Amino acid sequence: MEKRFIYADNSATTAVSQEVLDAMLPHFTKAYGNASSIYKLGRDAQKDIETAREKVAKAIGADPKEIFFTSCGSESDNWAIKGIAENMAKKGKKHIITSVFEHHAVLHTCEYLEKHGYEVTYVPVSADGFVNPEDIRNAIREDTALVTIMYANNEIGTIQPIEEIGAICREKKVIFHTDAVQAVGHVEIDVKAQNIDMLSLSGHKIHAQKGIGALYVRKGITLPNLVHGGGQERNKRAGTENVPAIVGLGVAIENATKNIAEKNAIITPRRNRLIDGILKLPYTRLNGDRDKRLAGNLNISIEGIEGESLLLMLDLNGICASSGSACTSGSLDPSHVLLSIGLKHEVAHGSLRLSIEEDVTDEDVDYILEVIPKVVERLRSMSPVWEKMMKGESYE
Repeated sequence: MEKRFIYADNSATTAVSQEVLDAMLPHFTKAYGNASSIYKLGRDAQKDIETAREKVAKAIGADPKEIFFTSCGSESDNWAIKGIAENMAKKGKKHIITSVFEHHAVLHTCEYLEKHGYEVTYVPVSADGFVNPEDIRNAIREDTALVTIMYANNEIGTIQPIEEIGAICREKKVIFHTDAVQAVGHVEIDVKAQNIDMLSLSGHKIHAQKGIGALYVRKGITLPNLVHGGGQERNKRAGTENVPAIVGLGVAIENATKNIAEKNAIITPRRNRLIDGILKLPYTRLNGDRDKRLAGNLNISIEGIEGESLLLMLDLNGICASSGSACTSGSLDPSHVLLSIGLKHEVAHGSLRLSIEEDVTDEDVDYILEVIPKVVERLRSMSPVWEKMMKGESYE
């Protein structure tokens, strides 16, 4: 079997595209002005920032004045949640609603707030990976300051009923934030039509560089300063702007959102072939709904093996994959996402996440489906857990 290289972990990060890189490079060497300077080199840099802001706004149906550039999705999440919490506490509202399977950028921020006198309700998710909008409605109280629910889950790819949740929040006059880091560029987003008040996104998931993100804040919502200092980002986030990264994000999000349907039409059949092929192995299960998920995402639990061993052996065969989110890949604990949908610890430990784009060809899919059964067979042959399973013995 010929060894090849297949990158199937785009939910973790993506390569910077050539078009993005080409747009960024002049800002390192020629168009390097400080956007706060009044001479032409600085004014040109500011103009390029505003052009990128317009592109980001257009991609999600927002107004450019509602877009603030940040360093990443985690920063955007922190700013949105902590900022609203601080503002609404002045009105006696110190209750926040989120879900049990959010990204840790949201969960750890909520845990931080709990230690500072806030109350957080963590709504459950269904076995197929969805938040029930009625659970949000029932959790909203007079002192609720914010609802924050991710647009699409980073591990199992399920796309949440954002418009319904947003409508409930709008009806109840509660601010609604969504972490859309995994969704931008993969689903059609319109913050106005979907009743989204704040939205976080990150560049490195859509072929921009690492270290650039954005936060949409609906007009009429005022956040406290994230960083104090100069007057950058309309006096909300001090610090000299990262012009090359901002320009790159503008190009990346424009490219990512201009042909979503066409891309998904290519990716989805290949994803489904991967799902069907891997599920032919005994003691496997698909995590998350089969259809209401990101086009390139599949997450399958394979019993009798450890996810880390599976990833290492796939890597030896030239396949880059994941067993969960990259932010926690160094942890030996099972995924909180998989536990939240009801998987047992030992089953959650053996999960495989593949996240593909259109550059993964039908031939690549054939290769992956050729490699995985061989790797699984080898790992199971060495696994005492698998041996006990085959003997019908308990392995808990």
